[in-house]
Parts: sequence; C-alpha cells; structure tokens
Amino acid sequence: MNPYLSPFVGQKFVNVLGFAGYSGMGKTTLLKQIIPLLKEKGLRVGLVKRSHHDFEIDKPGKDSYELRMAGASPVMLSSSHRRAIITEHEAVRERSLAEELCYFDHASVDLILVEGFKLEHFPKIELFRPSQGRPLLFPEDPTIIAIATDGILPVKTELPQFDINCPGPIANFINDFLHHGTA
Repeated sequence: MNPYLSPFVGQKFVNVLGFAGYSGMGKTTLLKQIIPLLKEKGLRVGLVKRSHHDFEIDKPGKDSYELRMAGASPVMLSSSHRRAIITEHEAVRERSLAEELCYFDHASVDLILVEGFKLEHFPKIELFRPSQGRPLLFPEDPTIIAIATDGILPVKTELPQFDINCPGPIANFINDFLHHGTA
C-alpha cells in the first residue's frame, strides 16, 4: 500500500487505512474484532478515531487536569504501562487527518487504522448496512477500496465485498493490501 501523503510539506506517513461509514454502521465493533487479527499476523497497529464531540479524558481533581487548567499544554501522563499526551487546541475547529497524523509515532507502527474522516482522501473500507437507510459513500469517493456490508448493495460495483459480521476475511484483505498494494 502506498503511504498516505500529507499535504504538509510532502511529509509521508506510514500505511493508513480508514473505516468509513455513517454513525451506527458498526465501525468500532468491526475494528475491535479486526485489530487482534492483524496483531496475530505480526502487525503493529495504531488507531486514530475522530470524535465530533468535546471530550475530556482527564478528570477534575487529578493533578494532570489541574495543571492543564492552569495553562500547561501539552500535558503528558506517563507510567510503566502507558503514556497519554493531552494538547489543548488554540482554535476550536476540526483538524484534518494529516494534521493529527503529525503527532503519531510512525516508527512504532506498521499500519494506522482510521475511524472517521470519511470525507478525506485516503484508502478506506466502507461499512454499509442497507437497513440503516443511508446512502453509499463509494459512488462519490474513489478512495474506497472495499465494502463491508450485511446485505445486498443497491448498486453494482467491482469493489471487493465482505460480510461485515465476518472479520477474518477483512483482516486478510487488509494484510494483503498492506503487503502487495492489491488484494
């Protein structure tokens, strides 16, 4: 797979593959099943998830929260088990995928999976459930490389199709795509 190219000074990122679909299609559920399968294949997998909500991962009363409220940004919490970096954005606006990927440690992963950012141009697998009554994305998005669904598509396509409830073949497709550029 070709690395995702950043619009910022031609910076290259490691392999990036998205899971796109409207809310309620099961992106997180499928990713929770696929990630362990990819790790079994020896891949180091990172993830970027877009949230359209203001979220707080720190809690009032905790030292890190109080130091951030005092004006420190970024704040890093570090332990023997994990690290978290919390950065306040100066301007409230949606960030592009390329902007967020700049903060990723690309040397520590083979693949970055992306949940969301469906309107951006990078390789994606579309999740589609006909029962949800939402339109397909792939007819308008040439970067969609496959579709995971639980039904029959309302339009014809040559794109590979997978059962959304069967993660094994999807993980195999991702592995093949990662290593060969095609599945």
